[in-house]
Amino acid sequence: MPNGDDRLVILHEINFAVRAGEAVAVVGASGSGKSTLLGLLAGLDVPTGGTVRIQGEDLFALDEDRRAALRGRLVGFVFQSFQLLPALTALENVMLPLELAGKPAARQEATQWLARVGLATRLAHYPKHLSGGEQQRVALARAFASRPSLLLADEPTGNLDATTGEAIIELMFSLNGEQGTTLILVTHDEAIARRCDRSLRIAGGRLDESSPSLLV
Repeated sequence: MPNGDDRLVILHEINFAVRAGEAVAVVGASGSGKSTLLGLLAGLDVPTGGTVRIQGEDLFALDEDRRAALRGRLVGFVFQSFQLLPALTALENVMLPLELAGKPAARQEATQWLARVGLATRLAHYPKHLSGGEQQRVALARAFASRPSLLLADEPTGNLDATTGEAIIELMFSLNGEQGTTLILVTHDEAIARRCDRSLRIAGGRLDESSPSLLV
């Protein structure tokens, strides 16, 4: 990425593949490039070189509108900061991507997903009236409601206390297993990373080849 007359390189020679249904943790120190990698995998950021393929589709051969359409069809997101729309209720936040995808039963599906994450009595609540854990449950319902092939999670417990975070991780892995979703999870928590099938460690913007690629 340009920085005046210099070029700031955040990621170098990153090359890996993820199997369908696999859960992969991306770990590393703060500032190592983990979140940047996730943004590139989602097509939210555009690299100066290289390619990302999802189900054989080259993200960066598509224009911005077609990348957005592919994300809406195949990718779900869970963020550290929840990223709920404050002017929408919990139900409306989950309904929104379903409506954008043209789902005819968006309200019914969103209601079912919120019940699945334990929020059946909180449908009409706005984010400001929900706890952090409840907001992340809404975010999980929203992510899984569109039945994505790929779930990208960026430090999903980063803004939660330990007990709430553990409950959210249990729920996320349970939903992920039920749906057979491919999961790429950025985390600084080694205990969470060990729950994944494999770990990719980023150090100084590179894959750390010396660290084990499989967690057991």
